[in-house]
Amino acid sequence: MFSNLTERLSKSLRNIVNKGRLTKENIENTIREVRKALLEADVTLSVIKTFIKNVSQKSIGSEINKSLTPGQEFIKIVRNELIIAMGEQNNDLNLSIQPPAIILIVGLQGVGKTTTVAKIAKWIQNKYKKKILVTSTDVYRAAAIKQLEVLSNQININFYSSNINQKPIEITEKAIKHAKLKLYDILIIDTAGRLHINDTMMNEIKEIQILSKPIETLLVVDSMMGQDAINMAKVFNEYLSISGIILSKTDSDSRSGIALSMRYITGKPIKFIGTGEKLTNLEIFNPERMADTILGMNKVISIIKDIEEKINKSNIQNLSKNFKKGHDFNLNDFLIQIKEIKKMGGLNYFIEKFSSNKMIANNPLLGGNNKNDLNKIEAIIYSMTIQERNNPIIIKGSRKRRIALGSGTQIQDVNKLLKNFDNMKKIMKKIKNNGIGKIIRNIKNILPKNF
Repeated sequence: MFSNLTERLSKSLRNIVNKGRLTKENIENTIREVRKALLEADVTLSVIKTFIKNVSQKSIGSEINKSLTPGQEFIKIVRNELIIAMGEQNNDLNLSIQPPAIILIVGLQGVGKTTTVAKIAKWIQNKYKKKILVTSTDVYRAAAIKQLEVLSNQININFYSSNINQKPIEITEKAIKHAKLKLYDILIIDTAGRLHINDTMMNEIKEIQILSKPIETLLVVDSMMGQDAINMAKVFNEYLSISGIILSKTDSDSRSGIALSMRYITGKPIKFIGTGEKLTNLEIFNPERMADTILGMNKVISIIKDIEEKINKSNIQNLSKNFKKGHDFNLNDFLIQIKEIKKMGGLNYFIEKFSSNKMIANNPLLGGNNKNDLNKIEAIIYSMTIQERNNPIIIKGSRKRRIALGSGTQIQDVNKLLKNFDNMKKIMKKIKNNGIGKIIRNIKNILPKNF
């Protein structure tokens, strides 16, 4: 979604990032290029005007953080202004109400409302473990009701059946009664797509909102719409007083300005973004992470997040304690690292994140033609004796043949594993000698060079 804007901003900021000091002249030249980048991304003019004004005022004559260069300080200012434009605080769903909490999903035709209903239901189910019911009031689009029924079955969410012969207000009323009777925690109501200039349809959905009294009224906006989305959101908000926005299709090659404009213009928070077609491809909108994406820093941020969530910290802590006691890194330790990498998605995870980064591509642990050989590595290590795992140096010709036969691999696979192990051992030796803190501080080596 942000590839074009990221590329333009990278070019704009490149000339200032290594400057020894910030001057009015180099700031103004850079800001002029930033303005062009935002215009090309289809950001609303009023947003650009405020953004540029704030960046200029905070840059010229600003005090420089001792840990940053002037160029880095400027980028920090740009990042902070991006966060402010998109909304400084992340907004989760408000479900604090006597059950059933009702969520009303609205929007234009073709923006992905029905799929979004299923995504939200799945997200709530995973996070809150609530009893959820979904229903459709879209009696105008052929197979709309059936589509939601199929999607709800895929994610094991209960569906309240309706048909095209019913009126939307009737479906709403009956669904609410059923949700109360069956003690559902949450009812999510899908509505028909409607043009914001169609007063009859807008009045219909207003009636549904008045009847259902939703705790959340969420407007689904196609991120590819551009400036038209702003006017549409204004009208929906005037009719319904929406509580938040969901950006769909953010995985598309859109111009991305809508994400920077929507919060500022409407005053409503962007609560979720749809990041793909799968029903699990829904994320809470995080302005800080989005700013990092725009500035090309999202890869490192997402890796850090995955490490925090998926890596078994006790394994790492035990390994660290062993190092302090003089323990020498062996193949058992290597096996632990392989299992942790698998939790994060395997070698492909790193290769896809840093496919354009030479340091990663040329790393013998992560490079090569075979990107999915972690299972093979495990099989080879499991075919070794305890003595061989603890002291790999003893693995020679006959042992290699036996290990290859036992693991269903070739001798060259065993040789490759041992070579990779030696490289990992060197890395672990550096960690042991220099401390993990120093290694982490060097993470800048895998950040985009321009930053």
